[in-house]
Amino acid sequence: MAQPIITSLLDTDLYKFTMWQAMLHRHPQVQAEYRFVCRQKPEFALAGLIDAVNAELDHLCQLRFTEQELHYLGGLRFIKSDFIDFLRIFQFQRAFIQARVEGDALRIEAKGPQVHVMAFEIFVLAIVNELYFRQFDAQAALAEGQRRLSANVEELKTLGREAALRHPFELFDFGVRRRYSRAWQYHVVKTFAEETPQWFKGTSNVRLAMDLGIVPIGTMAHEYFQTYQALGVVQLRNFQKAAMESWVQEYRGDLGIALTDTVGMDAFLRDFDLYFAKLFDGLRHDSGDPIVWGEKALAHYARLRIDPHAKRLVFSDGLTVPEALRIYHHFADRTQCGFGIGTQLTNNMGLQPLSIVMKLTRANGQPVAKISDTPGKLLCEDQTFLDYLRQVFQVGMPA
Repeated sequence: MAQPIITSLLDTDLYKFTMWQAMLHRHPQVQAEYRFVCRQKPEFALAGLIDAVNAELDHLCQLRFTEQELHYLGGLRFIKSDFIDFLRIFQFQRAFIQARVEGDALRIEAKGPQVHVMAFEIFVLAIVNELYFRQFDAQAALAEGQRRLSANVEELKTLGREAALRHPFELFDFGVRRRYSRAWQYHVVKTFAEETPQWFKGTSNVRLAMDLGIVPIGTMAHEYFQTYQALGVVQLRNFQKAAMESWVQEYRGDLGIALTDTVGMDAFLRDFDLYFAKLFDGLRHDSGDPIVWGEKALAHYARLRIDPHAKRLVFSDGLTVPEALRIYHHFADRTQCGFGIGTQLTNNMGLQPLSIVMKLTRANGQPVAKISDTPGKLLCEDQTFLDYLRQVFQVGMPA
């Protein structure tokens, strides 16, 4: 095998670590299953990558955290010393992840203790992406990528020539999982950090944050909420409240951006009462119309008599730089805004990006589901459970 794609266990999203710590402290016994899914027909059959994928997984399962990496993580004020002790002895177990082919499709499944398998996700997606895009003309892709990167930088610089809005524009890189390559993500993040430091405020990639001296960004993902659907510690109706309460107790004021669309924004807001609205710093959008979502969030804060200028709305659903600027101009005089851009920063090469995910499907043998505000993002392998979840939360039921 040539130079491995993953060479550091920090080369992943920060929120994998924050969720990992929370689950290790509160529910270390959970057994979980994660499954890789490609939502489109790719130009090249992913089955052709099987041998390379398995070789990359073999290498991934040999890696350990270095003392330098552990020292960096331990310096983040919300990371606790016992979690660092756990990471010091952690190593991925090859027996917990399997890759195979079914026809032209690539099947990857991780199954085992959640605190041992939950971190596979981002590495698997980054591996598949980079192997896939190696099949295209690299010279042409890099040239087009550079052209588009330069155009995005210039688009951001137009903000400096506009009349200032009440709250500043803040951009984050969320592009590990669907990046063109590890080297290209480094180049993109370094470029934004050097050329637009007044607007570019961080990256979800912990290794890049460490190497470039910028802020690591991230809080929670859907898998965190979904796990609480299957724990049995509360009624299903209360899983969101239980997840948020557990998060508050773990981080006690840090990492205060709540994800809203595990069962849709409307159902989330019914649980996001005055208590949680005061404890969390803001909300993250990941599906549905961003303007509609933002207006719902501001109306909710208004009903609770909370000053929206003290809160933050983070947008992270398939954004481009122009779309982020459009949303910013709509909301920035009324609330703080942040914009996490993934694919359109780190894989904006003139090629069709892969729509791939690796999601939690079961916890403790029970199905879990995500009912997002974008129908194509719905995830559940058990129709009976999905119907029950919809009934409990009154989401997507027939009129």
